[in-house]
Amino acid sequence: MAEGFARKLGGAAVEAWSAGSRPSGKVNETAVALMKEKGVDLSVQTSKGLLDLPAGPWDAVVTMGCGDACPNIAAKRRLDWALPDPKALPPEGFRQVRDAIEARVAGLLKELAPPKRLNLFERYLTAWVGLCMLAGVALGKAAPGAVDALRRMEFGTESRINVPIAVLLWLMIYPMMLKVDFGSVLGVGRKPKGLLVTAAVNWLVKPFSMALLGWVFFKHLFSPWIGPELADQYVAGVIILAAAPCTAMVFVWSYLVDGDPAYTLVQVALNDLIMLVAFAPIVKLLVGGASSLTVPFGVLLWAVFIFIVVPLSAGAATRAVLVARHGRAWFEESFLPRFHSLSVTALLATLTFIFAFQAENITGRFLHVALIAVPILLQVYFNAGLVYSLMRLLKVEFPVAAPGALIGASNFFELAVATAIALFGPDSGAALATVVGVLVEVPVMLSVCGFCNRTRGWFAEAA
Repeated sequence: MAEGFARKLGGAAVEAWSAGSRPSGKVNETAVALMKEKGVDLSVQTSKGLLDLPAGPWDAVVTMGCGDACPNIAAKRRLDWALPDPKALPPEGFRQVRDAIEARVAGLLKELAPPKRLNLFERYLTAWVGLCMLAGVALGKAAPGAVDALRRMEFGTESRINVPIAVLLWLMIYPMMLKVDFGSVLGVGRKPKGLLVTAAVNWLVKPFSMALLGWVFFKHLFSPWIGPELADQYVAGVIILAAAPCTAMVFVWSYLVDGDPAYTLVQVALNDLIMLVAFAPIVKLLVGGASSLTVPFGVLLWAVFIFIVVPLSAGAATRAVLVARHGRAWFEESFLPRFHSLSVTALLATLTFIFAFQAENITGRFLHVALIAVPILLQVYFNAGLVYSLMRLLKVEFPVAAPGALIGASNFFELAVATAIALFGPDSGAALATVVGVLVEVPVMLSVCGFCNRTRGWFAEAA
């Protein structure tokens, strides 16, 4: 049974063998029947003796003597699982031993797995943003005429939607929407407590807490260092940043905390559908309430259409057609990876353009970047802590609680940048505030991942 679970849970990355000191020559029929309940076919395995094992050394050897003396097999790790011989037990006792073996195999594979790491771009996103900031400011100073010409390229007079940045943002957002299987929302009832807690914090708490923090810090605490006009812009920017939860990077964060991938996918799909109807009213309400700025609702709806409806629809349609023709495995393993470099390039080019447009404004305002980061950091930690605490209170299992906390605290910074530019222009304080969200994203969310991994024991009883 341990071999069967190891092959199922570890896949191609694991080579698992089992052998007995007194092989019977056939696999126990009760074991075959009960393992079928777990989706493991033991009928393809054989009863092997110690001489049938390949030469070691092994990464790990597990002995389950069941009353026999165990041989000494060369291995980097040796474990003894003192479990009763299931052959002598009734079916329910046999199931208990089976389930204990499954849990221990899963734990051992997790211990033996190499440490999970971000790729080069994700690991150093903050550094990439910093380089784009320097390159953009240098470009704006060195070629102000060319930058001004790019700035004036808009979809119609006074539309405020810059053509080069719109194209880049669409290239950045479309691949993210390809990853979301909107059919997964049919499984919304599988993890109802986790889904409801995270959705409630995402839409009923996070935008409003960010509006409050932005108003307190920019309009009051930081007012000696920033004028009232920029204060309004920064308030608007952080509200836009917090008004929609992240779509793409949360899959990375969920992976780093061993989150339930099915729950993560359903939560992201649910949030994206809510975003279609809730994002624009929330931004309009909170920006107008927390600042003296007027949000042109027509421009906001146009931005939602361009940066949410179009890429979401295109991504969903592309996914449906290609999965139907080529299968899910081909789509996720062969097709999706082709877009990763496109998304990365588009993001870096967008940031460079934004900082080029901001060259005159940002010079001498690096203190403002640090000030903008303060309420953003506070809202991330507050909302992550709120979701995590509610999950623990409701006895939600860790593989749902951890990604739920990360989704609850995350920001869809790509959409925020696009919306801020559409509403207030690429050289606005609002656009700068959303870009600061990109700057702090990775180190902040990695710290939340680390906290979740260190406290997974809090959820032991509910797991």
